Amino acid sequence: MKLLRLPEELRSDLRPPLGKLFKGRGQECIDPMQDLLAFAPKVIAVGDVTTFCLLSSSGRKPDICIVDNKTKRMPVPEHVQRGIGELDSYERIEVNNPAATLTQELIDVIRDLLAGDRRVKIVVEGEEDLATLPAILYAPLGSTVVYGQPNEGSVAVVVTPERKEYAKSIMDKMIVED
Repeated sequence: MKLLRLPEELRSDLRPPLGKLFKGRGQECIDPMQDLLAFAPKVIAVGDVTTFCLLSSSGRKPDICIVDNKTKRMPVPEHVQRGIGELDSYERIEVNNPAATLTQELIDVIRDLLAGDRRVKIVVEGEEDLATLPAILYAPLGSTVVYGQPNEGSVAVVVTPERKEYAKSIMDKMIVED
């Protein structure tokens, strides 16, 4: 199975926000982005705390949640785990994805789910950080991908042809391993 590994020299390309940064912690950064979420064809949450905050908000719930039970490489707090663990209306899919990589399995699951209408929580064994890239690449235009920007807030990426091209260009520069 193909694996894409992020080379060291590309890491700096992913440090700046890929979309609009909403500063703050928890709900204070999610509430102001509700206008970007309300009419999006799909909302994709990448990260446990981001998923928890979107599910806790009174606005649009994510269609796809991608979590790994960690935040900043540490286990997420118990209340966050409970909040994202009790998603009865979401199907659960488990995938393996080592740190600093994108497995073909994760890419395929994201692509296939974004083509359908199921509400799904993808639980990643490993690390989900780079899942933002295929989420942007395969989401319908106008969708919103939300992910955490460590120690700053949350980033909302409205999917445009330019954002798709950028995500593809980063993935194309990753090292292919078998």
